Amino acid sequence: MSGVHPAIVGTPEPHGTAHWLWADESATTVFAQALAQQSHLQNVYIELNGDLGAGKTTLVRHLLKALGVQGRIKSPTYAVVEPHEGHHPSNSAPLAIWHFDFYRFNDPQEFEEAGFRDVFASTGLKIAEWPKQAYGMLPTPDLQLTLQVDDQEARHVQVQASTTIGLSILEGLSAVLPPTLSAHANSTS
Repeated sequence: MSGVHPAIVGTPEPHGTAHWLWADESATTVFAQALAQQSHLQNVYIELNGDLGAGKTTLVRHLLKALGVQGRIKSPTYAVVEPHEGHHPSNSAPLAIWHFDFYRFNDPQEFEEAGFRDVFASTGLKIAEWPKQAYGMLPTPDLQLTLQVDDQEARHVQVQASTTIGLSILEGLSAVLPPTLSAHANSTS
């Protein structure tokens, strides 16, 4: 592709990082659906970083819906964790999902006291918002997503893979998603 963007935009760089521009909320949906299609989600840990209002919880809601979670999906801001059961789109096997929000943690030790080490040791998809509030207690994330909002309310999303599984997922996403997602982007589902 010639033009404004170098060829690596939207594709993994050697160190396992890719960037996307989500022009609107439908782009968040498209990204979440593509993420739900990736294999390995049965034992993956994803960290979400970004300011308040960046779209972290919105992404989780779209991802959980794409994974077959039924009913209202609420933010775990006050509960700290919301457990869900979904399934990978390619099969009907149950998928345990835990959505964490560590925003209200005052001390990383609260992680240990709450018994979350056992949850992270179990099989399932774990997604954490505000992971820095539990710094030093969390395992290495497979994927780290950082969302930043620009003046036009678009989201600039950096996805970094920190593990082999994360890199596999990132490569899968890069293969099916264009670098700029908008209402006109094709869904991968």
